[in-house]
Amino acid sequence: MLKLIGAVLILFAGAMFGFYQASQLSRRPKQIRHIIQALGRLETEIVYGLTPLASAFSKMAAQLPEPAAGLFRRAGEGLAASTDRSAAEIWQEAAEEQWKYTAMKSGEKQIVLQLGNSLGRSDREDQIKHLRLAASQLQAEETHALEEQKRYESMWKSLGVLMGALVVILMY
Repeated sequence: MLKLIGAVLILFAGAMFGFYQASQLSRRPKQIRHIIQALGRLETEIVYGLTPLASAFSKMAAQLPEPAAGLFRRAGEGLAASTDRSAAEIWQEAAEEQWKYTAMKSGEKQIVLQLGNSLGRSDREDQIKHLRLAASQLQAEETHALEEQKRYESMWKSLGVLMGALVVILMY
């Protein structure tokens, strides 16, 4: 009886691992899309609203779901509280701190960090160019992430169950 319970638990653990990996693959394109939408809204705030960067980040945080909201919230709080640090430093710190809560990969992180280097350093038109460039680069990453999701999501689900079954078979 204990062997049967152990086998079921191992099979369940393998299945859950596979489903977790599949959920990571499905969360990644959604999170990239949220960042792209936030960049579009940020562009609107900068161009039409003439909103200061700290306030614009706070507005983005209020409109976005987590974990993207955490990035903008942390950056907005940092800009509002600091007078001696640049927006690029605060943005990089916020990205480094919040990235562990995302399903995104290092390619997206590099794009976000590069964007931070231009925020708050130049005029509106230049910032708009950088926002649009980052959005187009993230769009390409989203397309790649969707392809990965289609290709590997069901594989991870099956692989998790099969790994659990293999361990159960090897144990007996």
